[in-house]
Amino acid sequence: MSASQHSRFTPDRGLTGRMVTTMFLIGLLYVGFTGLLIVLLRGAWPLVVLVSGGLFVAQFWFSDKITERAMGAHRVTPEQYPQLHGAVDRLCALADMPKPRVAVADNDMPNAFATGRNPQNAVVCVTTGLLRRLEPEELEGVLAHELSHVAHRDVAVMTVAGFLGVLAGAMTRIALYGGMMGGNRNSNDQNAAIAMVLIPLASMVVYAISFLLTRLLSRYRELAADRAAAQLTGRPAALASALTKVTGQIAAIPTKDLRQAQPYNAFYFAPALSAKEAASQLMSTHPSLEQRLAQLRKVSEELGR
Repeated sequence: MSASQHSRFTPDRGLTGRMVTTMFLIGLLYVGFTGLLIVLLRGAWPLVVLVSGGLFVAQFWFSDKITERAMGAHRVTPEQYPQLHGAVDRLCALADMPKPRVAVADNDMPNAFATGRNPQNAVVCVTTGLLRRLEPEELEGVLAHELSHVAHRDVAVMTVAGFLGVLAGAMTRIALYGGMMGGNRNSNDQNAAIAMVLIPLASMVVYAISFLLTRLLSRYRELAADRAAAQLTGRPAALASALTKVTGQIAAIPTKDLRQAQPYNAFYFAPALSAKEAASQLMSTHPSLEQRLAQLRKVSEELGR
């Protein structure tokens, strides 16, 4: 469904089309991979179906809690963070959308992220490093960016799409163990050898295609969120200032801390990369800072007219 049916965030047909295409292709890939496992590991097919279905449902329903825990976020009350809650309240009223749960991560890296399977179960989180560094208008720009992800539902799509590649690897290990060690004991050695080669190879292909598709979607959705946030708040310059400040400050964070955060780059407002790494990564989860600032200048000109 488009964001216009649920909020005042500007709908983005390009984003909707890319999300549908990505989910269709990855879903098709995942079904094909599951079918291959069932064919090659006939004796273990109940295990394959149980694992593939069970893990997918668990990830979809508990994605917010899994992501929060992995990224060190804890939910906070209006009494604990009145200014943060106040900003979220204003933006949700402006966007005419339900207020998500608000969380804070004790991390010096200035950043933010959103997660959740739908607007009613969403969480928006900022780090303590972000709160210390941004002015109120800049913070509202970042929060509007994250709320746009929630309103457009691309958070759920990225969560599921990104997980399917990882799940393919987990299923490979479980299916091989269950099939080779248990259900396939009576199979001949030749069939077992073929399965031992084909299954890991198929898993690598699934992961590679999932990786490429999610990267392409991720970069577009960040531009879509910047654009929608600037149009909603009417202050693209504030978001541009926040982007410049956050990107510059992230470059000063110790490399060890950045590496710990990098597995979750697809969810962050800005990637946990040094300036050199960000410039050299062709398959980054985010468009370049220059691209994002250029788009915000264009939005500013449109609003000025």
